[in-house]
Amino acid sequence: MPLSLSKKCSPYDHWECLSEETGDCLKIVPERGGLITSWKCNGREIIYLDQTRFADTSKSIRGGIPILFPICGGLLDNKFIFDNIEYKLEQHGFARDSSWEINLLNDKSGILLKLQETNSSLLAYPFKFDLQIEIKLKSNSLEILSRIKNNSHKIMPFSFGLHPYFSVSDLNQVQITGLKDQCINQKNMEIKKTDQVLKSLSDGIDLISETNNSSQIIDLKDKSYLTMVTKQPFNLTVVWTEPPRKMVCLEPWTSPRNSLNNHQNLIKLNSGKIQELYCKFIFNKFT
Repeated sequence: MPLSLSKKCSPYDHWECLSEETGDCLKIVPERGGLITSWKCNGREIIYLDQTRFADTSKSIRGGIPILFPICGGLLDNKFIFDNIEYKLEQHGFARDSSWEINLLNDKSGILLKLQETNSSLLAYPFKFDLQIEIKLKSNSLEILSRIKNNSHKIMPFSFGLHPYFSVSDLNQVQITGLKDQCINQKNMEIKKTDQVLKSLSDGIDLISETNNSSQIIDLKDKSYLTMVTKQPFNLTVVWTEPPRKMVCLEPWTSPRNSLNNHQNLIKLNSGKIQELYCKFIFNKFT
């Protein structure tokens, strides 16, 4: 289904990617980290966004689909060392705070977001790169294919992730399925049984688990479910809630916190090579 891309100014400046056939649409703010702030599917808003906080640029964003690169989570003391030089990277990296380029794909099936290194990014992360993200609206789904090219003349280490905030009706009536039996509770870094941590969903949780490549948020009150399907090297899934916000973050990550230092699951991309990362979000109602 061909899509259109147009600039809008209400309720905030954004680009709208619209399917006139289905009415499904995306709102994207490229200047704010290439952030998808809205995904309407079958007439329902799928994405949570705190618009009041979004309007205050001094605060971190709560909502949308932030892009995590070149790290997921934080580093110890926000620092890493490369070639005996110390660099500083803030939590989740700089991609979510950068200005991206946006265009309609040639076949009008979606949009293309582009980000390259800048003089500022090189001070924090000494690598030249080309990051392109294809985002396609499909029937009942949102497909995201990221391609990261190493334009440096050295091996480029990185992590990549997405941090989508999904709107839910009531945290007390939400179930999460598809995770491994054990997880790490990122609040205290203890290994726990996943189902035990998930019992505290409405109290606020932050867990990371190995992925089965398919996991779900089941909204019992809304009688709907959101499925996340991933491919390697998305090895991990993070589940995060922040009550009283009516949202669940179901996040695909390649690597855990501090991986630039401890190299756990770290992607190391040779010069001139491209790494692809695929995920898809599918929304359905119970029949």
